[in-house]
Order: sequence, then C-alpha cells, then structure tokens
Amino acid sequence: MRKGKVISVSGKGGTGKTAISALLIREILNLAGQGVCILAIDADADSNLPDALGISYDKTAGDIRESLLDEKHQDVALDVRSQFEGKIAEIIEEEEYYDLLVMGRPEGPGCYCPVNHMIRLILDTLTKNYDYTIIDCEAGLEHLSRRTTRDVDVMLVVLDTTLRSIKTALRLRKIAEEIDVDVKKLINIANKIPEGEAEEMIIAEAKKYDLDIEEIIPFDPLIPEYDIKGMPIVDLPDDAPSVVSVRRVVERIM
Repeated sequence: MRKGKVISVSGKGGTGKTAISALLIREILNLAGQGVCILAIDADADSNLPDALGISYDKTAGDIRESLLDEKHQDVALDVRSQFEGKIAEIIEEEEYYDLLVMGRPEGPGCYCPVNHMIRLILDTLTKNYDYTIIDCEAGLEHLSRRTTRDVDVMLVVLDTTLRSIKTALRLRKIAEEIDVDVKKLINIANKIPEGEAEEMIIAEAKKYDLDIEEIIPFDPLIPEYDIKGMPIVDLPDDAPSVVSVRRVVERIM
C-alpha cells in the first residue's frame, strides 16, 4: 500500500505549474519538518522543474527507455519492464529531503504514450516509499486521458486570467469523471492574478462554468526576475506573494 500522498499539478500551458510545483515542495518541507521525504516528478516535456529547484540532472526516464528498446532489438527475450524498474533508481537525483525524477521528452512529436506508461509504472512502484509525490504535469490532457494520474490524492488545476485555462480545467474535470480516475480531491487555483478587479473577475468567470477557485495566487514580479537571472524559484523570500499563497494551499492539503 502506498505510504503517502500523490499530488499532481495540471492545467493549461503557461499558467505557472512548474513554479507552483517547486513551491509546493518547499512549503511541504517547511511545514512538515525535516523528517518528511518527497519524490518530485517532472512529467513536462520541457523539463523546467530542475531549474526551479536549483538542481541539475544527467539522464531522464525517456533515456532509459530508449536504451532498453535498443537492447531489446538485440535480445528479443529482454523483459523491458523489469529492467526499466531496476534502472530507475540510477537516474533519481537525490537531495537531502527530496528526490527528483525527470521523465524527459517522448520519442516522437506529440506522442506521450510511452512517457505516460512510464509514469504509471513509477506510480505503481516508487510512490509507496515517499510521504509525498509531486507531479509537474505536461500542458496537455494526455496524462489524464491515459489514466496516468490514477491514484492521485490531490489534483491541483491551475488557471490564469484566460478563458482557455477555464476550458482546460473543465475538460480535465470531465475526463476525470468519464474514465473514473481515482482523484480523491480536485482543487482549482488561479495563478499570476493581478491584485484588484482581476481577482473578482476570474472568480466570477469560473463560477459561470461551475468552477470554484479555492486559492488566488497573485502575480509575483519576483518569479520572472528570478527566471531571467537563472535563480531557483525555491529561493524566493518567505514573504513573497506567491510563497504565502502556496503555503495556504499546502496547509489545506496537509
């Protein structure tokens, strides 16, 4: 039986899912203490989570898969699944209080099937060893439509001020209902929202589509500043607007 919680961060591309994922890891560690153990999975093909966390990586799960497929051509009897499970530990980047696994790019343009299959294997085998697993999902709906996010305790759906982000949130909810994914709790949060009327606007617009926004994360000018300077998002000051808001999300989850 899985030990801890699995939290996926989903939504339209450009809503700031990676920054939120990094801050979730930071605030879980801050609130839960040093005894907690976290697995961070970068399931986005762009692989930006390592930069947000301020760490580097050598290989991805996709690299392992391609290497094993090459070996399969030489030995048709090779059990790719068991070999894959055995090699995953070799590419996990181990930090003091969390581990990072980067999925990498699919082998073909727009094809996420193999990557999603690998995430399913990882959810089945690795997550039971961690108190929390944070999955920074890709921009599309592939992770959900192919049941990659099965056995998810909390799905955070990130919206911004665009109608497209609301429509993506609606599709995520609809697909989850249609394929009966075991998502125990779905939380909609709005990110990068300018203070003032924009907050009321996004809440009102989402309400028209029967979406409840449970947290507003204001636009934080420090995030683009840190990005352009190559500084990790997790090094934001404790009183940064985005940090304070994500802390409230973590308190709700925990």
